[in-house]
Amino acid sequence: MSKFGKALVAIVMIIAPPIALIAVAQAQPQIRIGASASKTGTYAALGQNQLRGYELCVKHTNEKGGLLGRKLELVAEDDQSQPATAVRIYERLITQDKVDLVLGPYGSPMTAPVADLTKRYRTPMVAPTLGTASVVKEGRGYIFQVYSPSEVYLEGFIELVARHGLKTIALIGEDSLFPQAAVKGATELARKRGLQVVFTEAYPRGNTDFSAILSRARAAAPDALGAATFFEDAVAITRQMKELDLNPRMYAATVGVGQPEFYKLLGKSAEFVYGPSQWEPEFVTIRAGGLIPIARQYPGAREFVEAHSREYPGADLSYQTAAGYAGCQVLAEAVKRAGSLDREKVRDAILKLDFNTVFGAFKVDANGLQIAHKMVTIQWQDGKRVIVWPEELAPGKPRFPTPPWSQRQ
Repeated sequence: MSKFGKALVAIVMIIAPPIALIAVAQAQPQIRIGASASKTGTYAALGQNQLRGYELCVKHTNEKGGLLGRKLELVAEDDQSQPATAVRIYERLITQDKVDLVLGPYGSPMTAPVADLTKRYRTPMVAPTLGTASVVKEGRGYIFQVYSPSEVYLEGFIELVARHGLKTIALIGEDSLFPQAAVKGATELARKRGLQVVFTEAYPRGNTDFSAILSRARAAAPDALGAATFFEDAVAITRQMKELDLNPRMYAATVGVGQPEFYKLLGKSAEFVYGPSQWEPEFVTIRAGGLIPIARQYPGAREFVEAHSREYPGADLSYQTAAGYAGCQVLAEAVKRAGSLDREKVRDAILKLDFNTVFGAFKVDANGLQIAHKMVTIQWQDGKRVIVWPEELAPGKPRFPTPPWSQRQ
């Protein structure tokens, strides 16, 4: 063989291994992330918002090369907003389909029974829209919050009630996991701020007629009313308050108030209503000179909002969407730091994370309880959601007091 021929063979031998490695890398199976999603049923609107967050994060992660040299695949099945269905889906995903990772279903009522499985199978699950602290605290150790806990949902509202010199408050909520945790937390926060809680009562899930409970609340003559709700009851309670001419000087409901559909259904009846929010799209456009560096607190939020607009034109963008995206970010970051899909290593990595997502700060305690993320309070003003608490994030001021229904057009 000529010298040229020998040199050519040597070059081929040098180049071949990298080419082979590339081929092997390209042939690597996708990392499969399993989840149930409330595509239909009671929680469909917000469940689909969370799912869009998952989808967008997976897409962006793949565009950046995936994880561990492999692309991601999201396997999301409809749980129909039924906890038992969600349990069956996760059981199959973990034991039969052998997915590599899991993300949580929508909300506390759906996540609580699934959390028992994650402990049994020692599978870490980031649960973006789990609010109820008790679900995390019950020794499960394999479930991790992205949200601030349910117990602080009405913190901003109660702070504003106290600041405006009001003295009494009534608290109502659905008789299920998240709302009752929110009512319990609000009761404790109200008492710490010197407010007298003059009425508390729960109503059954699926209730549509709130006239009796609202009449009893009115008899207590509260200065303020807080309702721990989901979307449908938030709308119905607000509508029936008008029908009953119930006029607290401040009124807030929890889940549902921040959705554009809330105002579309209620029109001007939604004016002056307060509600908590885990995240707002306005975080990317808050005026220059704001008191916190938005880009550092919510890195990538602007790009997230713009990408959502492109991918899902006309779709609702809510804090559930951003939380879903962030939950996927947390899982991806943990895999990167673990350098492995080993479940125990991923779990340990999540417990050590202290970083910011598009949703804001993420850090959990040893149980998986969120301890870094902060909420805001919004109020509907002239058909727009305006952040009114805390002051460092509030481009607007609360409109106080809420005028009686008879004085509103």
